[in-house]
Formats: sequence, C-alpha cells, structure tokens
Amino acid sequence: MNFQAIKAIYFFEMARFFRTLLQSFVSPVLSTSLYFVVFGTAIGSRIQEVEGITYGAFIVPGLIMLSVMTQATSNGSFGIYFPKFIGTIYELLSAPVNYFEIVLGYVGAAATKALFIGLVILATAAVFVDFKIIHPVPMILFLILTCTSFSLLGFILGIWAKNFEQLQLVPLLVVTPLVFLGGSFYSISMLPPIWQNITLFNPVVYLISGFRWSFFGNADVPILVSLSAIGFFTFICILIVAWIFKTGWRIKQ
Repeated sequence: MNFQAIKAIYFFEMARFFRTLLQSFVSPVLSTSLYFVVFGTAIGSRIQEVEGITYGAFIVPGLIMLSVMTQATSNGSFGIYFPKFIGTIYELLSAPVNYFEIVLGYVGAAATKALFIGLVILATAAVFVDFKIIHPVPMILFLILTCTSFSLLGFILGIWAKNFEQLQLVPLLVVTPLVFLGGSFYSISMLPPIWQNITLFNPVVYLISGFRWSFFGNADVPILVSLSAIGFFTFICILIVAWIFKTGWRIKQ
C-alpha cells in the first residue's frame, strides 16, 4: 500500500480545511447555540422531559448527528468533485496510486473534518446543558462510523454530480429532511402508532437512536439493530465506490 500517496491526499484536504478553520469552527458553534436557544429554551420550556431526560439534554445527540451527517456528506462530495471539475483527477488517476488509496485519502479527510465538528458541537452543548455519556466507547464508535459512512456517501455524490447545483441537491433535499424526521428533536414513541411504523423506514432513525443510546441508555430501536443498520449502509457505500472505479462511471468520461 502506498502510504505516502494516502498521506499526501489526506493532508492536502486537511490543509484546505484549516485554511478556513474560523468558518469551520465558528459556524457549528453558532448553529448549535441557535438550536439550543430555539429548541432548548422556547420548546424546552413546554416539554420538560422526554423519557425521563431533560429536553435540552435529549436533543444533544440529534444536534451532533445533524451536523455530522451534513458536514461529512458535503466535505466528502466537494473533496472529489473539485479535482474532477478542474481536471486534476486525471493526473491522480495516472499516478501510481490505486483506487483504494484514493478513496482512503479523500474519505479519511472528510470523516476527520466531520468528527472534529461533532466534537466541537459536543463541547458547545456541554456549555448549555448538563448531560452524561453513559457509554463513551460506543458513542465514539457510532460517531466514527457515521462520519465514515456519510463521507463515503458524499464521495459517491461528488462523482455523480455534474455541477455545483447537483452537488448540494442530496444534502439539502434528502439528508437534512431525513435527519429532522429521524427523531433528532423528539422520540418516535411520541408519534401516533401509524407514524411510528412509517418512521422506521427512515434509515437515519437507527443511527440517531443508537447514538442517543450511548448517551442516555434509551433507544427507540434495539442497539444491535442500529449497529447492523450503519454497518449495512457503510458496506453498500463501499460496494458502490468499488463499482464506480471498476467501471470508470462519471470519472473517465
């Protein structure tokens, strides 16, 4: 394995991230603060507790997952789309670097950025509300798996997109609504029975439920189901990426 190539791609992408560190750092902090003001204070004054947990603390895992999923998707898609857009992707493809190393460099950088933002939001949330993480190791595991899987999804979108409009289409119209409807700010047990069943078709429910379990020990779906869901999603993304490089779809055209 060409570790030097992976290192070069990874640090090139991370350098671009650190050049805009103020924006990357301040933006999630401000967004999280606004969510706590609107949801934690305004709505939290009417909803005191959810499943025995204060509403302000209850929405922390959902806020983290909302930002992590959207940021991982955006970073993963832009990282590979920009070289394709300006044509430097062909220099990369002609270099002595295999496809696995290319994906590892780009997806690893995108996942690292999303993980950083997730930890920043976690620290910001601790300023507003008191909460304890009951299962810290599963929490980190869920966070890393989510960052990786959605960075892979973003990588696929970056290959698929033909312009900047398409690049933002899926994160804005698919990922964000799924997160909002996936129990980020409420428990699906609060919904009528028919909507509970419909909500279970939303794959994001399983990710948020498992992540919330690592905080409070409560989950809308069994933890093993959540782990299986994110593992399956990651596996599907890996298969799609492998197919893309095998066929050259949207890369060699």
